Amino acid sequence: MGISITNTYGTAHHVSDTSPAHVTSCDFYRLPLVATIAPGNPGYEDMVEMLRGNGHDTQPEGYGLIFLESEEFSATYFGSIEQIEQYQRENTDGRATFDASQGVMYAQWPHGKGWDDFLPRVFWNAQARGGIADGVGLVTAFAHTEAPGAEVIVYEFEGTWSPGGTAQQLVTYHCTACHLDTFHDSGHVQENTGPSSRRWAARQARQHIISAHRHGVGNTNSDCQPNNGVMLRAVNAAAREMWGTTGNALPDTDDAYCATKGPCSLIRELRAGVRPPVYRA
Repeated sequence: MGISITNTYGTAHHVSDTSPAHVTSCDFYRLPLVATIAPGNPGYEDMVEMLRGNGHDTQPEGYGLIFLESEEFSATYFGSIEQIEQYQRENTDGRATFDASQGVMYAQWPHGKGWDDFLPRVFWNAQARGGIADGVGLVTAFAHTEAPGAEVIVYEFEGTWSPGGTAQQLVTYHCTACHLDTFHDSGHVQENTGPSSRRWAARQARQHIISAHRHGVGNTNSDCQPNNGVMLRAVNAAAREMWGTTGNALPDTDDAYCATKGPCSLIRELRAGVRPPVYRA
C-alpha cells in the first residue's frame, strides 16, 4: 500500500517495509532513566531472565541500564555498571554519549515481574523538562492524507472514564477531519502508564490515517467518518421543542462543537501551553 505518513509535530520515525503503522526505530531518543541493578536487588533474578533467555547474561556483578524513549518507540540498553556510572559522571551537562556497542539493546522497555515494581511511571510530557504538567501535553501529530489541512493528533491529558469520575492520566488521539471523540469511538483511550501507552496511541492514529487512505473519508468501511452534525442538529431540534425557543442549545456542526466542548478545545489549550480542565470531569 503506497502511503507515507508525515509527522507534523515531533520526530520522524522509521517504519516497517510492509506497514507504515508499525514503527521500528527512531534516530533521536530521550534518555529519561539511567539506573543500575545488581544481585540482591528486589526482583533481580526475574529482571535478568530476559537476558538469560537470549544468551546475553554476561555481567554476573549486575547491569547498568539506560532507558531510551521517543514519541512512538522505546528501547532499553544493558551495559556494565562501570560504563553507566561513568556516563552518569560525565552527563552533568546533559551532553554525554554512551557506546551502545559495549552492551545490548532491546526494543521497548521491559515489563513483568521485577520490572513493574522497578520502573517508575514516566510521561512524555514531564514538568521537570518544561511540560505543562506530568502527563499533560501533545505527543505527536500526523498530516491527514485525504483531508487537506487536517491532522491526527496524539496527546496526553487528564480525564475521567465517566462524567464526575476520578481524574486519571490518559492518552489517546484525535482526528480533525472527522472529530470523533475517542471516548465514544470504540474506546481508543488508554491509561497513560509509560512509553508503551504512547506507542499504542500513536499506532492507533496511524491506523486511522491508513483506513482513511484505503477507504476514503466517510465511507462505511473507513475509521474516519464525520457525523456532519447529525446528532447535534437532532439534539438542538429536541431542545427547541422542549423549551419553546428558536436558538440552538449546542453548536450545530461537529467542528464547532469540538472546538468548544470536545477534544479540539483541549488540544487548543495544550498547544497554547495551558493546562486544560480535567476532561469529562
